[in-house]
Amino acid sequence: MQRSLSIVGLVLSSCAVLGAEKLLEFRDLKPGITPVGFRSVLAGTGPMGEWRIVMDEVPSILPPLTPDAASGYKQPVLGQLSRDRTDERFPMLVYDEETFSDFALSTRFKIVDGQAEQMAGIVFRMQDERNYYYIRASALGGTFYFFKIVNGQRIGPIGNNLPIARGIWHDLSIECKGSRIHASLDGKEAIPWLDDPTFSAGKIAFWTKSDSVTHFGDTRITYKPREILAQMLVGDALKKYPRLLGLKIYAAVSNDAPMKVVGSMDKNELGAEAPREAQEVLMRDKGYFLGKGRHSVAVTVPLRDSNGEKVAAVRVIMQTFLGQTEKNALVRAMPVVKDMESRIRSRDDLVQ
Repeated sequence: MQRSLSIVGLVLSSCAVLGAEKLLEFRDLKPGITPVGFRSVLAGTGPMGEWRIVMDEVPSILPPLTPDAASGYKQPVLGQLSRDRTDERFPMLVYDEETFSDFALSTRFKIVDGQAEQMAGIVFRMQDERNYYYIRASALGGTFYFFKIVNGQRIGPIGNNLPIARGIWHDLSIECKGSRIHASLDGKEAIPWLDDPTFSAGKIAFWTKSDSVTHFGDTRITYKPREILAQMLVGDALKKYPRLLGLKIYAAVSNDAPMKVVGSMDKNELGAEAPREAQEVLMRDKGYFLGKGRHSVAVTVPLRDSNGEKVAAVRVIMQTFLGQTEKNALVRAMPVVKDMESRIRSRDDLVQ
């Protein structure tokens, strides 16, 4: 059972170099639920993990006032509770509401128990259950390693032998900048900067192995928001064709979704409902002349993917001239559209 709670905050931060922040907070959730916005998946074999909110004692940020004072307090945390001992079994809880490219992540983990394994980890730049990076700590093995999984095959490790105590909280930080990856454990560098260009962006997930019972605390992700291809195409076209007065791309993000603005020179318009002529352009498979003003002329034309399928509509607003006709307005718009089409493999590629 899931409870619909706002566990994620998005804040634009002027002081954060990467630009935006998500805080995955578990402290306000009721024990026993699986947080909304997450999806349980499994790599390897065996049963799925059991990811639920549990109560645990978390160290206080401030030192105790007296020697007898409590050094921590109980609060809700995320736990993986399954004790299935299948060897090559990797339960993961994927945060599904954002895809991350460059980011800095900080979290806490506590390895609680496990007979076969005692591990905790973070998956990042995850494409699917067979393609991702992960960094994990092992209390039984005393190791802190980086791995990558490509088409289900594990490559690595890169890392160090480190004492990792069971039953206490550890601080974990991971940073990705382009193809460079770095990690710290308990405030000390544990994996020096390494370079791997395999995955440029993907999901983030909490990770365990086999029968590891592990808890995770609130997690902060500072990141650079990704710009979808549609918006990149608009920006590039406006630079290449300085006489354009306006440019918008309309598309549906799925087969049953309405068409919306997915690219515009005015970012405040993103997500707005598309005008009727955008749908008519796709149905009729021909350009639509919107009219001529004193200084401008506007047309809307279909936008195709690499297979020639209609995936969107583009409104092009251009400077006009004496003798401007509907026909030559459509012709003038085509170089802009063709440049865009050369970079679109599919509708999903355009809008995701």
